[in-house]
Amino acid sequence: MTIRKLISILCISFATLFSQTTFAMLSMELTRGISGAMPITITPFAIQGVPPTEDIAAIVSNDLKNSGRFKLSTGSTDDKVIGTVQEAGANRYQINFQLLEGFKGKSAQPTVLLNKKYTVSGDELRSLAHHISDAIYQQLTGVKGVFSTRLAYVVVQRGAGSTKYILEIADQDGYNPRPLLTSNDPIMSPSWSRDGKRIAYVSFENQHSAIYIEDVATGSRQLISEFKGHNGAPAWSPDGRKLALVLSKTGSFNIYVMDIGSRQLTPLTQDHYINTEPSWSPNGRSLIFTSNRSGNPQIFQLNLASKAVTRVSYDGNFNARASYTPDGNHITMLNRESGLYNIGILDLDTGVFRVLTNSSSDSESPSMAPNGSMILFGTLYNGRSVLGMVATDGSVQIRLPGRNGEVQDPAWSPFSA
Repeated sequence: MTIRKLISILCISFATLFSQTTFAMLSMELTRGISGAMPITITPFAIQGVPPTEDIAAIVSNDLKNSGRFKLSTGSTDDKVIGTVQEAGANRYQINFQLLEGFKGKSAQPTVLLNKKYTVSGDELRSLAHHISDAIYQQLTGVKGVFSTRLAYVVVQRGAGSTKYILEIADQDGYNPRPLLTSNDPIMSPSWSRDGKRIAYVSFENQHSAIYIEDVATGSRQLISEFKGHNGAPAWSPDGRKLALVLSKTGSFNIYVMDIGSRQLTPLTQDHYINTEPSWSPNGRSLIFTSNRSGNPQIFQLNLASKAVTRVSYDGNFNARASYTPDGNHITMLNRESGLYNIGILDLDTGVFRVLTNSSSDSESPSMAPNGSMILFGTLYNGRSVLGMVATDGSVQIRLPGRNGEVQDPAWSPFSA
């Protein structure tokens, strides 16, 4: 959902209740990197036999460069990646790669940091390249890489007198886009299950909001919630057995938890405020959500054991779409200050809040990478809704402009199970 649509819906809610080319890939573009990025040399992999359709060295190079934490170089003293690709039968390839530590002197031999061998089909070469990037990233930074994760988002294509909505998933670098649902009615709020195998989302395909869960591999889906009034903002519990969701079946927007197996509902808020956008803590003991109970939209935390609600956001007169970092120590959110919407992060221990994007264009819908290093969000670029990424320390920023349609409402997948 674009920020303008988000604000429009919020404003309506607050005023009323309280007072052809579908599969175009995204194109990742590094717009800000770390000044002290680590230099690394990635040599073309030697080909033995029929050349594969994918260039593994080029994919790894793009992954590491676009992380903002590596600088591609040709220096003889830098860390180096070398490898071979050998034909191993019909559409089968054996790949060997090594990560070598930079030379320490003229007579010294480089230390082999990684030495791996794989045999895969030609169709698996790109995913293997991302796996190699993950291994290199973790070896050199100590942080698990996210190059093998995926993104879910909604593509909006506007034509003469009609609008098409496509719920789509793609690789983390924007390649291999695949539609899960195409509709003439709005789709919003995709949310990955913790094992990355299912996505919950809101669809208006029957002219009424309803929540569905879809199996990513098979495309099978089940209707979860179509109560009278609003059904929205699904959020998976860490154990994958429950969904937090927002319903207005009693007349007010309140947060419930649904046991997916039994469909039993448990109300978490029962008041006349607008309570929306729930997100679970990593340990499953609390939820954060957006509410106007203090006047303007702010972030509140609900202790699931005691049911105590406390306010956690104070910077700016609008904070929304919050979620925890994987360690549970920070919260990322959409923040409005001086009329602009940006992505910010709050340290729960110190109470220090930092704006990360400082964009001249509005931002929306932040979604945390599973390693806690980056935040995916929607933004405007050349007048169109596109996706961006920013490091949680603000040092790296990336843009993923879509080639056809507007891309919005993103969600970053967890690590593969």
